Amino acid sequence: MSEKKNQDFTAYLDELKKRAKSQRVHSKHQDIGLETAEILGDREHKSLYMKLAKTDGDIVLAMAKAVAENEKVKNKGAYFMALWHKYRGNENSNNKRQRKRNTPTDNA
Repeated sequence: MSEKKNQDFTAYLDELKKRAKSQRVHSKHQDIGLETAEILGDREHKSLYMKLAKTDGDIVLAMAKAVAENEKVKNKGAYFMALWHKYRGNENSNNKRQRKRNTPTDNA
């Protein structure tokens, strides 16, 4: 590991140790999820943001910052999720009319 990366990693571990004393944040995705919730002003859904950060942490944070900078957005959490669905390729997942039901097939 390069010297700078090693220092960054050591600083990150020190930060986690310091937070562990006052908060229950023990991993990077939890930290990113909490930060995303704070940026979007949506602390109710912090666990959702943590779950999203498990797979795409840096992208979640970047998208949240971009949404927060947009002054026209009133509900930042909802707008973020709409962008997230579009990014992940399941933009129609919230539209109940377009979802298909799983029906058993007739074997007769």
